[in-house]
Amino acid sequence: MNYRLTAYILGQIAVITAAFMLVPFAMTFGYGEYEYNTPLAFGVTIGVLLLVGIPCVVLKPKDSSIRARGGFVIVALAWICMSVFGALPFRISGAIPNFIDCLFETVSGFTTTGSSIIPNVEIIPKSLLFWRSMTHWIGGMGVLVFVIAVLPKSNPAIVHLLKAEVPGPQFGKIVSKLRFTARILYGIYIVLTALEVVLLVIDKNVDLFDSFIHAFGTAGTGGFSNYVDSVGHFDSVYVDVVITVFMMIFSMNFNLFYFILIGHVREALRSEELHWMLSIFVGATLAITVCLLVNNVYATFGEALRYSAFQASTIMSTTGFATADFATWPAFAQFALVLLMFIGGSAGSTAGGLKVSRVIILFKNGIRNFKKACSPRSFNTVRLDGKPVSDELSHSVSSYFIVYITIFVASCLLVSVVEHATFDFTTHISAVASCLNNVGPGLGAVGPLYSYADYSIFSKIVLTVDMLLGRLEVVPLLLLFYPKVWSPAK
Repeated sequence: MNYRLTAYILGQIAVITAAFMLVPFAMTFGYGEYEYNTPLAFGVTIGVLLLVGIPCVVLKPKDSSIRARGGFVIVALAWICMSVFGALPFRISGAIPNFIDCLFETVSGFTTTGSSIIPNVEIIPKSLLFWRSMTHWIGGMGVLVFVIAVLPKSNPAIVHLLKAEVPGPQFGKIVSKLRFTARILYGIYIVLTALEVVLLVIDKNVDLFDSFIHAFGTAGTGGFSNYVDSVGHFDSVYVDVVITVFMMIFSMNFNLFYFILIGHVREALRSEELHWMLSIFVGATLAITVCLLVNNVYATFGEALRYSAFQASTIMSTTGFATADFATWPAFAQFALVLLMFIGGSAGSTAGGLKVSRVIILFKNGIRNFKKACSPRSFNTVRLDGKPVSDELSHSVSSYFIVYITIFVASCLLVSVVEHATFDFTTHISAVASCLNNVGPGLGAVGPLYSYADYSIFSKIVLTVDMLLGRLEVVPLLLLFYPKVWSPAK
């Protein structure tokens, strides 16, 4: 473990987090929020971040080499530290009195989950709401990706940081230098976010503050809103369509956008993962639409399609916005949404869940094993985008799925034991699934119109860990408990 390099990178993250926090800090004066102590809350937090970060950044490490497992640990520590410091404004201001609740809310923001412990978000000062949604935008692409993008020169060690933070079964750079890969990814991210802000503010019911809040939530596929009834507050077909489209855009692999930019449109459109993702979305939307019509939830096809498409998009992209209380929908529609919750978006996107590429490999592995059982002498190769999937990657996906299911079951048991008299089993199952898949709302008492406020401190800690495990895809966080990682060796 290269401790000096670890401190240097964590110091950079502290300084960058402080820089991001200057925006809501300035807003406290613009909105005159003096009675809420928000100027003090952000001022103190920025001061602490700089006090911790600057000494670590000033002394650059002589040895910048690091092993893969060291990179994973740095990523895990970065996310934990970022979440702890990011929670301070909520606690210092008194907007959220309990620090565990503050941590839950902040981790939910950075991991782009969108689960909330705030029952009435509309009473929270605007600067805190902006910071709350800004954590989505920062965490969506990853703060370490941003650090790499602004590094003055390339470092061979940064590949391990990107591998640990960019979600998906495998990582691939789109240009020869990873620093430029990070810059391209963030450039696309910023442009798409700005475009959504502009499109949203066109609607007369959406002001500039609302547009930034919901663009941040969409870009990071997080789902925090400044209204209790989320996007449903606007009751606008135009807003629903814009956000639905952008939720699907941000749940696509960002490499595809780069291929389109350089003119390789056909190559981008041939992506098998993209075909699967869109097919699953369209199929789920139509199935839910029919279900809603048959059960007379909505009177017309257009109305049923509008609400089913938005809810299918928000759950599959793991954004978590809502325009309807789908927890009251027929069982089939709820089941379809829960399946989308587990599938998630594409690898290399800001979405959570298992990722479509993993689902494809698991499905094709199942087909291959079935064919092998029927014809033992046959030879079948799993292919993705026409290329053979290596046995190493195939085993890695299967192993990840087993660990993922184990964590899901263990978390459900822990929450159910502690909360056996508080909520029903459906609530517990959906709460864990929502947090582990970084979705946000669940079913029952944690549906889209409710919050996680009534869960106990213990359950909130379990769900907070689940959110981090889901965003970092298990390995970086688990490696913190592996003794060999902390050896002074590189």
